[in-house]
Amino acid sequence: MNGDSGMLKQEIKTLMVEKLMLQTPASEIGDDQSLFGPEGLGLDSIDALELVVALERAFGVSIQNSETAAKVLHSVQSIADHVEIHRSAVPAT
Repeated sequence: MNGDSGMLKQEIKTLMVEKLMLQTPASEIGDDQSLFGPEGLGLDSIDALELVVALERAFGVSIQNSETAAKVLHSVQSIADHVEIHRSAVPAT
């Protein structure tokens, strides 16, 4: 599962770079790096909205409210954890 998790994190990083037009290459985004604030990637609230939509489209996960979003969108690792939990909770079609 570690291989799958690593691939998922890479997919998330690539998605972020493409959808948010980040100047930081995917290879330089740390798994546990904060996505918001000056010590992190510096994303803002508009980036958060775009990221939520992109995650819903790419992985079929929904983020229902701002409290959940604050937890899920903390880092690439927290996004990957949310996607993996959602994928395991939904029966394969």
